[in-house]
Amino acid sequence: MAETNTTDDPYLWLEDVTGDEALDWVRAHNEPTVAELTSSERFAQMQSDTLEILSSDDRIPYVRRRGEYVYNFWVDGTNPYGLWRRTTLESYRSTEPEWDVLIDVDALRTAEDENWVWSGASVLRPDYDRALISLSRGGADATVVREFDIPSRTWVDDGFVLPENKSNVGWIDRDTVYVGTEFGEQPDGAGSWTSSGYPRVVKQWTRGTDLASATTVFTGSVDDVAVGASFDPTPGFPRHFVYRSTDFYNAEQFELRDGELRTVDVPSDADFSVRHDVMLVTPKSEWTVDGVARPAGSLLAFDYERFLDGDRTHTVLFTPDTHTSLETYAITATRLILVTLHDVATRLQSMEFGTWTPAELPGVPDLATVGVLDTDADHSDEIWMSSSSFTQAPTLLYGDAVSGVAPIKSSPERFDASNVSTQQFFATSDDGTRVPYFVIKRDDVESGPTLLYGYGGFENSLTPSYLAVAARNWITRGGIYVYSNIRGGGEYGPSWHTQAVKAGRHLVYEDFSSVARDLVARGFTTPATLAAQGGSNGGLLMGVMATTYPELFGALVCQVPLIDMRRYHLLLAGASWMAEYGDPDDPAEWEYISTYSPYQRVRSDVGYPQMLVTTSTRDDRVHPGHARKFTAALEAAGQPVRYYENIEGGHGGAADNKQAAFKSALAYEFLWRTVGATDR
Repeated sequence: MAETNTTDDPYLWLEDVTGDEALDWVRAHNEPTVAELTSSERFAQMQSDTLEILSSDDRIPYVRRRGEYVYNFWVDGTNPYGLWRRTTLESYRSTEPEWDVLIDVDALRTAEDENWVWSGASVLRPDYDRALISLSRGGADATVVREFDIPSRTWVDDGFVLPENKSNVGWIDRDTVYVGTEFGEQPDGAGSWTSSGYPRVVKQWTRGTDLASATTVFTGSVDDVAVGASFDPTPGFPRHFVYRSTDFYNAEQFELRDGELRTVDVPSDADFSVRHDVMLVTPKSEWTVDGVARPAGSLLAFDYERFLDGDRTHTVLFTPDTHTSLETYAITATRLILVTLHDVATRLQSMEFGTWTPAELPGVPDLATVGVLDTDADHSDEIWMSSSSFTQAPTLLYGDAVSGVAPIKSSPERFDASNVSTQQFFATSDDGTRVPYFVIKRDDVESGPTLLYGYGGFENSLTPSYLAVAARNWITRGGIYVYSNIRGGGEYGPSWHTQAVKAGRHLVYEDFSSVARDLVARGFTTPATLAAQGGSNGGLLMGVMATTYPELFGALVCQVPLIDMRRYHLLLAGASWMAEYGDPDDPAEWEYISTYSPYQRVRSDVGYPQMLVTTSTRDDRVHPGHARKFTAALEAAGQPVRYYENIEGGHGGAADNKQAAFKSALAYEFLWRTVGATDR
């Protein structure tokens, strides 16, 4: 048995992200992978098809309302790095909107000779004439922030500017922002960052003053995940909030009022929001409040001011059951819209805000995944929604929460779905839990090459969405695609996640392996023709499948993965995830982490599935060293592995659509060559 020695890691040098020796290793591994997997006509066709889908001009330009305009960020073949633009609602609803381009990122890259990738815009309310623009070099999480004047389309000479960092910044008013960034050593002798690599100090910064003179609002601990502050400019109800995230799922919440911090005494793991005099709270664990135990995943309404004074009188707006959970909610001027999941199928409920009287929301389609994209709660009941399914292209719905919504734009079908159908099944996990999964395939395909996708972490729900790329590259070619809803996600509320953290992590892997076995038992596939794919936390899932359940799969695609769970908390943002996985430096917690950490469990005496491991040099969230070291260990153990690292791209692995199309086609070509057939 070949086991990597954690205390004397032979591949530690591969953690040097941009070191010459490490990058030489990367290039030496990229070359044979690219040479092998990009030579076929099939690869070229899949790459072309994917790029067409990602860059097509006829897809829906999704927008956000900001005052009298709707804003959109648009990427296409002509503008691979994108245009930030706006138009009026009237023009947007036409077949050919007249767009006003505010920032051309491709032109900016050329003018400044920088590898800029768009990372977002925060527009000042209520005038919407200034924006804080975040730009990333190569797609990393760290960004440069600049202030932009929208009417003149120019950068503000005396504007708010922050150098490249994982900063937090948000408007208070035209001349003031909250900011968390590099401030140097603090009075307590520690620096400006938490051990997770996020700001631990938040300050109020006034235009025209030096950043170093900004006023400190709150300082957290180095061991916290992050701290921050925000301003809610709701007319008539302006409020300042401060948070201190003690770990990934728990935070202390405060309102800053008259220079004093008042504790908002909700459970540390609860989500809350305040709208006028109403506070909405969703606890993530059972909460005994006003003498009654409310289950995790409930939605409770309080009078906010009375709550601050100790009154716990409340109204229950939603209670989960064994099949139904609250996915999210949205607020308009007079309505509260609840989006729930019933066995992973979307349902919507509307009620009058404040009285909580049930109300109808006409026009919402059945049998589709429906999500609320945007509302304008300050001024109207306007609501923007999206609707799609595995086989139905996205539709944009617009209207108001009182009279209803109707389609105003649709994306064209990207594949012929007339003979493609979806079925839902339930596998039985090792502890008897029923685990749902979806099978999407051509009607004439009964069994064959099957690709199982999973994530299983951080309460992220996998709901049905349009499979344009997977359908074109896999399903319509005869492959079977499977979407698993394993524990660790949020498909059945907070407990579907919390039971699978730390010492319960094994449940994620037992669920996924149970779905794999169920697919074989139902005759959809065989272990030799079954593949699986996952990225980030899902990449960890793939690493565990390789090292713990190798007999179940013929191939695995492991993307931007977490792999070395002995050192994950020491690399980039890894420390922020200890609430999910545990602390490897705690012997009791390492005891259960060590039972699945893929890097330490690589063996040479068991045959592993064929593997493709991919990552990005510019990923500053999940360290590329995980993927590099795993590949090196697999090679040393004589296991079959191919490796590709994108020199650009952030945690998504690609900085533009061309890179994304290449990466996608590379994975599908690998899958067809390993578990598929050469003629598909």
